[in-house]
Amino acid sequence: MGGKRRRFSGAFKAKVALAAVRGDKTTAELASKFGVHGNQVSAWKKQLLAGAAELFTDGRGREPATCSK
Repeated sequence: MGGKRRRFSGAFKAKVALAAVRGDKTTAELASKFGVHGNQVSAWKKQLLAGAAELFTDGRGREPATCSK
């Protein structure tokens, strides 16, 4: 059957996902450029968008300030 399973670093996944979010190229073009399957590009993009809010959370347990606009 197939060869060894490839593992990608977090930095590589982030680079691919950010390129997908930018929207300059299609998923197929990005998959070809980075050598991964198109479904993987879409999955990493979805993961990035779902987890982006966590990057800006305040871990000190305080209530977030609301924007008055």
